[in-house]
Amino acid sequence: MQEANKIEPEEDFPQESAEVQPDSVESDPETDLLESPSQEGDDFYERVEIVADQRQSPIRLDKYLIDRLAAISRNKLQITIRAGGVLVDEKPVKPNYKVRPGNRINVILTRSFDDDQKIEPQDIPLNIVYEDDDLMIINKPFGMAVHPGVGIPNGTLVNAVAWHLKDEIDRAPLGTNDYTRAGIVHRIDKDTTGLMVVAKNTETLTNLASQFFYHTIERRYWTLVWGDVEEESGTIVSNIGRNPHDRRQFMVFPDGEDGKHAVTHWRVLERFYYVTLVECRLETGRTHQIRVHMKSIGHTLFGDVRYGGNQILKGTIHSKYRQFVENNFGLLPRQALHAKVLGFTHPRTGERMRFESELPVDMQTVIDRWREYVNSRKALL
Repeated sequence: MQEANKIEPEEDFPQESAEVQPDSVESDPETDLLESPSQEGDDFYERVEIVADQRQSPIRLDKYLIDRLAAISRNKLQITIRAGGVLVDEKPVKPNYKVRPGNRINVILTRSFDDDQKIEPQDIPLNIVYEDDDLMIINKPFGMAVHPGVGIPNGTLVNAVAWHLKDEIDRAPLGTNDYTRAGIVHRIDKDTTGLMVVAKNTETLTNLASQFFYHTIERRYWTLVWGDVEEESGTIVSNIGRNPHDRRQFMVFPDGEDGKHAVTHWRVLERFYYVTLVECRLETGRTHQIRVHMKSIGHTLFGDVRYGGNQILKGTIHSKYRQFVENNFGLLPRQALHAKVLGFTHPRTGERMRFESELPVDMQTVIDRWREYVNSRKALL
């Protein structure tokens, strides 16, 4: 296995939108427990917010929480606190911290997958670009789902990770013989390629989940989109939710009353007149976020079957052009989207880590073909 190239951060995107806080909830004067069903990345984790009563006498944080969070064991709660998954007034604390009146406590809880779903470890090759005792960085290929679902009973990244970790399952994130989570912290779509981080123990899983939830993970994707994008860079802010008319799709809700808050920063990398190579940096991680956001501004991802990008959306339809584009669809039978950069703080060492992967052959080939096509057209003018 090889360690992926570590590269310096780029400061070439527009300024962040107003600071994005995790989804907030209003205080209820009748109770100190405020459940916020806000999730990041397909319901992998959730936040529970608790505001201590003004009459609360000092009590250890772990004891205070165990009386209010029935679904978590004392041991797991202590691990969660030590891993930074519990903030008191926006600061990490120790399990023996004494809760005081008015303290605002945020707990990030990781979710299991379907409890009835049994994951079979399978000897499936993994492209592991970095690994240590706490985590792995995996370069996921095209066509591999992250975990089983409807119509995908096995052959997933979870099955492969479960096999890879089977000799050290006593340290696995969900305990002995429990492969339902297998350290998965986030998803990328089945037909999207690129970097993912996988936790190898509970502390790492909890810490990374907190980093994802509070938007401190760096994720940059390269994508080829239809059309000549007018601006050089921009930020898309909108709510994204499931399309009520097609449950397989997601959509932007303009009024902001439905869906979940989503922010995507983008910049142009290269223009090919008919299509544009764009880098997107995710500030949030909603399902199909880049695919939906780019379509919402008129630039559907090239080859995206679900959102219409597998049709010729730009250019005059003449036989040679049509043949050229359809040949590209054949070379890249999926959305042109690759998770290229992944950066985070290592949960144990505190080191800031950043990895970059090369574009897969299918996507690079199509980009090269578009570059050659446009250059040949310019030469004729």
